[in-house]
Amino acid sequence: MDCLLVADDTQLIKRSRVAIAAVFCVHGSVTGSFATRVPWIQDHAHLSPGELGLALAFPAIGAALMMPLAARISHRLGTRTALRGLLALWTLALILPSFAPNLLTLCAALLVYGGTSGMADVAMNAIGVEVEHRLKKSIMSGLHGMWSLGALIGSAIGTVAAHAELSAQVHHVIAALVLTVLGLAVCQFVLNIHPEDDEEPPARFALPPRSALLIGAVGFCAVFAEGASLDWSAVYLRDVLSSSPGVAAGATTGFALTMAVARLTGDAIVDRFGAVRTVRLSGVIAVLGGVLVVLAPNAAAAMIGFGLIGIGVAVVVPLAFVAAARSGSNASQAIAGVATITYASGLVAPSIIGGIAQASNLTVSFIVVTVLAAALAFFAPVLRSRPRADV
Repeated sequence: MDCLLVADDTQLIKRSRVAIAAVFCVHGSVTGSFATRVPWIQDHAHLSPGELGLALAFPAIGAALMMPLAARISHRLGTRTALRGLLALWTLALILPSFAPNLLTLCAALLVYGGTSGMADVAMNAIGVEVEHRLKKSIMSGLHGMWSLGALIGSAIGTVAAHAELSAQVHHVIAALVLTVLGLAVCQFVLNIHPEDDEEPPARFALPPRSALLIGAVGFCAVFAEGASLDWSAVYLRDVLSSSPGVAAGATTGFALTMAVARLTGDAIVDRFGAVRTVRLSGVIAVLGGVLVVLAPNAAAAMIGFGLIGIGVAVVVPLAFVAAARSGSNASQAIAGVATITYASGLVAPSIIGGIAQASNLTVSFIVVTVLAAALAFFAPVLRSRPRADV
């Protein structure tokens, strides 16, 4: 009987791993669907680069306000029900930005967009960490790879829609409905964890301990480069290199492709070379990509540069989570705090890039991205594996 129970539990965990991977894919598809249509949304709302950058700050504000609530929602409802509801809110929020006719309404739409994204992100990462713990092997890079694969799928469809001159409104309504149905279907197979009756609700805010601050800074640099490239690569090709809308959208697709491949293969690479050497090499590759983007004479060179940036930053965040878990006595608090820093970076990055572009130009913006990529190689030793602190 005990053997049967163990077998059943093993199957449950394996099924949950597949399900949570699918959830990551759905979540990424929303981001990819949005990113490829940023130029359309900018034109529809009649925004300058600076105004677009301001609007793109509001997802960060929404995430900062709402992310701390995800743990409490999961505590109250259980992980499965919480993820099901939060993921549906996120997929449906995709509809809002493309219907915004001006800066004010776009800011409001992106506030909701960022808030729902952050809550769903926290919930699915918490389940992913638990599945990894029960499997007793690394899966987080692969899960983030599935997110990137979803972003690739979403951006590829967005590229086709842009080539066909389909409005972002029609595109996003269809995408949101399809992704909502898919998300609800796969969520029923994720781990359903309920707290003990006497367990206290989690704190509203999870700040990282001092030991995790440098780890969070490394994650900040990686996700800043990722967010800047994902949201501004299409605009860069259109405005700096005078590419067509379809070719410009293809830059986002290429970036998402390299991210997906690097993350899906990341667990094996880290096992072979270790976290420090992997991140050091990743930083060098990202710097080469940034230099190529800045100096690119044509669209093809810039697309290769964005691809190299994608390879360079792909595995850093999963490794930051692992390092955070070993950095202090409270692993959950450290992971949550580092996640807040890194994901806020990705949401803030597009607005900072827009502000720099307004003051100078987009080329200068990506010089900043290149400098931050160099910091990855310099600070890689803070991700060195160490024994986990006792609780």
